[in-house]
Amino acid sequence: MDTPLSTIAVVGLGTMGTGIAEVLARAGREVVGIDVSEDAARRAAASLASSTARSAARGRITEEERRDVLARFRTSRDLGDAAGADLVVEAVPESYEVKQRVVRALDGVLRPDAIIAIGTNALSVTRLAADSAHPERVLGLHFFNPAPAMRLVEVVSSVLTDPRAVAAVTDLAHALGKEPVAVGDRPGFVADGLLFGYLNQAAAMYESRYASREDVDAAMRLGCGLPMGPLALLDLIGVDTARTVLEALYAESRDRLHAPAPILRQLAEAGLTGRKAGRGFYTYEAPGSAAVVPDALTPKPGGEGGAAPREVASVGVAGSGTMASGIAEVFAKAGYDVVLAARSPEKAEAAKARVAAGTARSVGRGRLTAGARDAALARISPAGSLDAFAGVDLVVEAVAEDLEVKRGLFAALDRVCRPGAVLATTTSSLPVVACARATSRPQDVIGMHFFNPAPAMKLVEVVRTVLTGDDVHATARAVAAGIRKHPVDCGDRAGFIVNALLFPYLNNAVKMVQEHYATPDDVDAAMKLGGGYPMGPFELLDVVGLDVSLAIQRVLHEEFREPGLAPAPLLEHLVAAGCLGRKTGRGFREYARR
Repeated sequence: MDTPLSTIAVVGLGTMGTGIAEVLARAGREVVGIDVSEDAARRAAASLASSTARSAARGRITEEERRDVLARFRTSRDLGDAAGADLVVEAVPESYEVKQRVVRALDGVLRPDAIIAIGTNALSVTRLAADSAHPERVLGLHFFNPAPAMRLVEVVSSVLTDPRAVAAVTDLAHALGKEPVAVGDRPGFVADGLLFGYLNQAAAMYESRYASREDVDAAMRLGCGLPMGPLALLDLIGVDTARTVLEALYAESRDRLHAPAPILRQLAEAGLTGRKAGRGFYTYEAPGSAAVVPDALTPKPGGEGGAAPREVASVGVAGSGTMASGIAEVFAKAGYDVVLAARSPEKAEAAKARVAAGTARSVGRGRLTAGARDAALARISPAGSLDAFAGVDLVVEAVAEDLEVKRGLFAALDRVCRPGAVLATTTSSLPVVACARATSRPQDVIGMHFFNPAPAMKLVEVVRTVLTGDDVHATARAVAAGIRKHPVDCGDRAGFIVNALLFPYLNNAVKMVQEHYATPDDVDAAMKLGGGYPMGPFELLDVVGLDVSLAIQRVLHEEFREPGLAPAPLLEHLVAAGCLGRKTGRGFREYARR
């Protein structure tokens, strides 16, 4: 185990095995790719030839370097050809029986100091190591797909693994240009342990018809900056693979949030396993294609028709904070006349000044012309009383996230606003219907959940209650489109789409650290490098505020009563200690005081 890992065998030349072989050959290792299928071996060699040819054509490597890479890779159908390897990376199908056969066979082929790396994200490395005559040399090595592009590698130790094997493989990962994260042996490890619970909840949300597949995916892309929506990602991973991982997670955690959503079984048993089958949650041009094609569930252009929206020319924005000023800016830049009302004229003027400062920065960065800025500011009329909303067509409230405060505001709006005015709340966690019931016109009340910062974020969750009128719903969608936002429809329940999927994921990350399975740094690195997330969960928690996160998690737990949604005790303790994130200088990390 102290020898350099210069000769490496990759057993299994599917998509992942082929990618791993390419990474190793490009990094100067001698690689033998082994697969019982001659076609798989041929495809692997062709894939390496094709990818290196593209690299050479783009000037990333020379022709001589390309020839050297190809010369370092050979294929075989005989496991005995792994005899001279310092390390074997297995990448066969995710099955105990198949992997056990490989591990046992390698015992009769390899020298005792050669390392066996199990490629799994759901099976127990410890159980597989126990089947080996040399369990101390067996560990897990979890690459992410596509292996040449993804930087994260999870190095998985069992209680039987020799630390020297872990050190050797960790050094190799660094030499390959990867970011290794050391983890213990439990299903999903770090990245998939967090990712698949989120994917499962998204599948269940869609299955319950709470939101369409397009709206679920758009909400998480636009609301969280994720590279793919969860249902599209399930199709990419493979619905059958996701179900296998979730079964393993549930067997360990007994958390119902990990129990595979029934739709995953239905799709898998029907052979609708995602892109590789040409159909899963979406329909694709052909098996293996990434191109989505319309099907019976695809929304029709221009919507389904139905009620006509009400005319909206003027908008009232209630509040004086960051969200209120941001929403006022959005409407003013889109050409609406805006009344910005706060509890006093001074607060209203301060809110407009915040708009002026924000638009000035946009001008400085070349995103807005000075003329457009001046025109937008001229459309905003600050007011110190809600009475100024008497003639507006739409009111959007952005006051404190407190139900009694909002109910009081809606009762006041009911008295002030003209008949037919649409009344919208920007709440992210409170019941919209409670605001509606504070008025004598609940049919005119709807949720329009903007995301912070409102001028930059494209998403608006349009939240319809059981009392909302069809024309009011149509109005909210039309207005959102008119201010160049992307509206998604959802019902009036805790968290709507984004927070209902985001905050349980954040809460589970806290539990992972609380259980001393991983550090905040390792978890953040895993989700950014392995999942393509713009921020790790602990970075995001500190930005959002631990108190805000705790409040939302409590609302979700109260609504759904799932034990797995109970706030992590560590999160509660930090909030009780006043460690709320960046705003207090300390949360999961410490920050310099301003």
